[in-house]
Amino acid sequence: MSIWWSLHLRREAASVPLARRLLLGTMESAGVDPDISYDLSIALTEACANAVEHGGDTTRGDAGEAYRVTAYLDGDQCRIEVADSGPGFPAGNAHPALRPADQDAEHGRGLCLIQQLADHVHIDNKPGPGGAVVSFDKILKWKKSPALLPA
Repeated sequence: MSIWWSLHLRREAASVPLARRLLLGTMESAGVDPDISYDLSIALTEACANAVEHGGDTTRGDAGEAYRVTAYLDGDQCRIEVADSGPGFPAGNAHPALRPADQDAEHGRGLCLIQQLADHVHIDNKPGPGGAVVSFDKILKWKKSPALLPA
């Protein structure tokens, strides 16, 4: 089975739960194990929160600028990509080292959390005029159908 969808969302906090609910609904409809769905939904929430917080061009005051979320379920793998049009990562740091945040830090845990919840994470700047792309993959497991369990 292959399913994919793409959303263009405004950089507003209210857009984050929308993306998360769509992902969870897609996973449930496809029969993905709830633990895998939950891990991916938390990772997506973190990636979207980063796009909302950091994904605008502050020099132009683009508070309402959009970001894009794309999800692919193909066979036994899910790939999610969140792309914004902000300044991206600083030059020379397009592939930031994912390191744990200080214990008392209020920010800085999102990318590390995504790395812990996904099987593979790729963080980079978009080619061209700016923006960051966070993509991550996870191998899917499926719900056990009660009809398949021994009597």
